[in-house]
Amino acid sequence: MLLTYAWRHRRLPDLAAPRRFTELVQRRKLTDRDPRQSALLDKIAAKALVSARLGPEWITPSLWEGDTLPPAPPFAAPAILKARHGCNQYAVLPGPPRELAWRRLRKRAARWMTRPYGFWLSEWAYQQVPRGLLVEPLLGDGPALPIDYKIYVFGGRATHVQVHLDRAGRHRWVLHDRDFRPLIPGRDQPPAPRSLTVMLEAAEELARGWDFLRIDFYEIDGRPRFGEFCLYPGSGLDPFAADWIDLELGALWHAARSQAS
Repeated sequence: MLLTYAWRHRRLPDLAAPRRFTELVQRRKLTDRDPRQSALLDKIAAKALVSARLGPEWITPSLWEGDTLPPAPPFAAPAILKARHGCNQYAVLPGPPRELAWRRLRKRAARWMTRPYGFWLSEWAYQQVPRGLLVEPLLGDGPALPIDYKIYVFGGRATHVQVHLDRAGRHRWVLHDRDFRPLIPGRDQPPAPRSLTVMLEAAEELARGWDFLRIDFYEIDGRPRFGEFCLYPGSGLDPFAADWIDLELGALWHAARSQAS
């Protein structure tokens, strides 16, 4: 893991006295064993938590849940298949799959079930989640995945909004402050979601009691919809556009830890 960090960031992480956000993610992976974490990363348990805290209208109900896909699709398309226990383990079904495509998807899902997620990158909390599969209706218009709004919350305060664009194609992201001003202006200038204020309030509610959490949302027909919780953004391996951003987010995390102690 340390060599992977060095390869991605061109430096070794300082785990003894971490200052950068990406270094603090590594420390969380290696040392933080808060038993609450796994329930956040369990896609089924997370829905129940959010429904209880915010209301059932915030979640996307499952079309199907189980541990083995049956010989024939048990749900209507368009839909998206996800691993309950992993990240970036999903398959989009824009329409009813043909027999050969369904067999291939069953094999792919079976591979997801063969081992716990997170071992390679030392993401401990994923390894405690029960393995499983779930299917949800595909949100948005057409086969494209909806825009992802990922809100960083430090000590109960939402501070940044990371917008992910074209996740199934030329994936890229833009980081904004709380007022939706890009930290580094660039070619991509996505508009603020209409429900941004409500998203920020919901993220702060869901992150109460944590020094840092990222809460992900979509916006469907002008209304926010919960996506997932994240403990390890990019596994701490994705470089920010500038090192000062890494340091700024690290300072926010340190301040939240100090307030909690």
